[in-house]
Amino acid sequence: MRFLTVLILASLALTNLSACSNTADGFGRDMEKAGEKIQKTF
Repeated sequence: MRFLTVLILASLALTNLSACSNTADGFGRDMEKAGEKIQKTF
């Protein structure tokens, strides 16, 4: 179950990353959001 959750969150992070991939600032924001979602999950 945990593996599935991490897989889903990773795919969401990659989707968000592709939307803001033009800037380093956008990349940082996307990684921060993904990290927060992972922390809330565990």
